[in-house]
This record gives sequence, C-alpha cells and structure tokens, in this order.
Amino acid sequence: MPSRVGPVRRWSALFLVFCLLAEVAPAESKPLELKWNELSSMIAGHRVELTLPEGATIQGEAVAVREDTLVIDVQRSSGAKAYPKGSATIPRASVNVIKVERARGSAGRTLGTIGGVLTGVVVGGYTAAVATDSAGTAIPLFLGMATGISIAGYFLGRSADRRFTLIRVVP
Repeated sequence: MPSRVGPVRRWSALFLVFCLLAEVAPAESKPLELKWNELSSMIAGHRVELTLPEGATIQGEAVAVREDTLVIDVQRSSGAKAYPKGSATIPRASVNVIKVERARGSAGRTLGTIGGVLTGVVVGGYTAAVATDSAGTAIPLFLGMATGISIAGYFLGRSADRRFTLIRVVP
C-alpha cells in the first residue's frame, strides 16, 4: 500500500511557510516626530520599547511622561542591573526613539483561531487516518496536531492584530 504521508508533509510545510511569512513585519514607515510634551497622549498606558544611548533595551508599559523623565513599568531589560523589573525613570536626554505597540481589535485572533481549528482538525484527522493503524496512536496524534495548529492559528491572528508605531522625539 503506497504511503500518503507526502501530501501531509507538503501541507504542513506550506502552513509553516505561511506562519513565518505572516510574522515578518511589514516595512517600517518613517517615524512619527513628536515633541516631548506631546508624548503623553500617544504612549501612556501602552507597551513601549526603547533603546538607550548606552545600548540597553527596555520593554514595558509607559506609565507617565513627566517634565524631565519617562516613567516605565519595566517588564524586560537587556541592562538588568541598571534597569531591573519594576518602575523605572528614564531621563529625557536618553529618549530618542520609542516603539509603541497597539492592539487593533480582535478580528485577527478570531479568524486565526477559527482557521487554526479547522486546519488542525482536517490535517490532524488526515494524518491520523493515513499514518497510523490503531486508535491508540491515532487519537493522541489527532489531538496533538489539532491542538498545536489551533494554537498556532491564534498566535498568528494575534500578531496580525498588533501594530507598531515608531516615534522620534524632537526638541
């Protein structure tokens, strides 16, 4: 009996390529240029990422923009000694470019999850039917593939919902 696992590998590879292409960020446009006093309305309450002149990269939620500092709830930092997790104040002179993350709706997550579930059920069912001879191995294989592809669909949709804005601080 000829093996029909070849088409499953092709479809799996095609799905993997689609996922990787969707993760590639679109070309970044020219940064938005704002003055220091205009920053608060754009970044307060949003996840931000900034690279400081000394090379440290900080990610977290922007809490407040004060007259001479930026207050961030640091969640990740490459300079953990200088900027540990928790509240940190970044001097105004150290802030040049800020990357702001915003979520736009939930359509991508919804469509990604639905597409992932449907694809997972079809690919998992086909693989379980073709690649195994007993229900003892087919059921876990089906459940694993269906679950994995469903989760991948959700995260693919979530990445489609996220938008990034670059802001350059001008004097």
